[in-house]
Amino acid sequence: MSTDAVYRSYYTKSDPLVSYMVSNLDLKPGHRVLEPCAGDGVFVDAVLDSSPDVTVDAYELNPEAIALLDHQYRADPRVTVQQADTLTDANLTFEQNLGAGYDRIIGNPPYGGWQDYEKRDELKKMYPGFYVKETYGLFMSRCVALLKNNGKLVFIVPDTFLNLHMHTPLRRFLLLNCHLEEVAVFPSSFFPGVRYGYAKMSIVTLRRVAGKTSNSDHVIRVLTNLKTPDALLNGRDQHRHLFRMPQRSMFNNIDHALFISEDNRIATLINESPQRIGDVAACVTGLYTGNDRNYVRPVNSAVRSASRYEALNTSDICGDYLDRKNILDGLHGKRRFIPIMKGGRTRYFKEDNWYIDWSAEAVHEYKTHRKARFQNSKYYFGDGIGVPMVSSTAISAALLKQRVFDQAIVGIFPENREWLYYLLALFNSPTCNTLIRTINPSANNSANYIKKIPFVVPSAKCLREIDNMTNTLVDQARNTGEYDQAIEDRLQSVVADLYGF
Repeated sequence: MSTDAVYRSYYTKSDPLVSYMVSNLDLKPGHRVLEPCAGDGVFVDAVLDSSPDVTVDAYELNPEAIALLDHQYRADPRVTVQQADTLTDANLTFEQNLGAGYDRIIGNPPYGGWQDYEKRDELKKMYPGFYVKETYGLFMSRCVALLKNNGKLVFIVPDTFLNLHMHTPLRRFLLLNCHLEEVAVFPSSFFPGVRYGYAKMSIVTLRRVAGKTSNSDHVIRVLTNLKTPDALLNGRDQHRHLFRMPQRSMFNNIDHALFISEDNRIATLINESPQRIGDVAACVTGLYTGNDRNYVRPVNSAVRSASRYEALNTSDICGDYLDRKNILDGLHGKRRFIPIMKGGRTRYFKEDNWYIDWSAEAVHEYKTHRKARFQNSKYYFGDGIGVPMVSSTAISAALLKQRVFDQAIVGIFPENREWLYYLLALFNSPTCNTLIRTINPSANNSANYIKKIPFVVPSAKCLREIDNMTNTLVDQARNTGEYDQAIEDRLQSVVADLYGF
């Protein structure tokens, strides 16, 4: 694959992926095919090799790619090359309105690219309700609209369309207008040498169907655990997993998301739980100064990334900041630095490793500077737990203990304080990790996804047991920096039993 910094083009150079995608098209002689972002023509070539008696409209915006395509297909009457933006092209809009359409569409649409604000305004008018900052979703909706009834589309896109909160309208559109035939999810590492902003990619195969498809008995095939690109074509691969989900079930899921889990108990709990974390606790992100290097200090040089920041003078620390009136307006005097929780995986208890300038002048900047965000300030200095927004392996949580927290932390503040240690235990458990990764498979633990985690109410006896064990772990972590693994194992087992898996 190769990339283009302006057009965010990712050319598909993996033969197994291309073969799999073309085979899923189920091409027939006479089919009219659209390649909406033709790039270097890899899909055009594969389509013609598979079925010579079809015609292909190859759309591309990049002038360099257009020159290559024109040269490559100028003598081939089966291929028409168009330099145009598929999302806004008037000829395609005319075709769409006319109802002529295409029999098959195949592509690898651009993703992760920047759209200027004028273009965003145009796209918002053309695609009302859809997320316009990420163009691959717009390509999907546009191309589905360009399909004939029973026409098929095969796209390679980031797997974020399956779960991402802002793609809810896209999923609803697809589920109401199409049968999702197959979704294959695989690591982005299948493309060596290319660095995506996505951990996983997916190939989605769908068929446009007239009528409300959400109520149909159609079943979606889902391929996961693919270790190599060849596994896409090898149905006997010992590693790959295949499971099936009724399309009606996906439509009825929270936000119409596809929860990839072979354990039906997990998806059922996520969808049918009478209470969720968002019902019992506020889940909010914290402060951004606009210039952390100017306002934030590590407690010493041993703190990770400390070398990027100015050293803290401990005589500038304010030890009684919680006793100060009007603390949200800042401090006066030399002792102006107070603790702030930043990201980083720490369980149960986190030391005061970072401090922030909380002088009245600095706080004024946080409140007024255009780059800063003094957001959710009513939760600053509250009793809650902090969950890092990004977690590479497993979700973790530590007591906030009445500190400020930054934007890399989701602060979770239970309405009833009796849930505090229970939530701390939950957010350090494999059970919670399974739930959040099913709701959102990426490493992003944003507040919107945390709110969707089911909340199971424990019995009074169970709650006391959880509180006692969690309190012991917190005390141990606070006093020694370590904790008893046997106690944590028992705690995690109680949480697992409570949640039923």
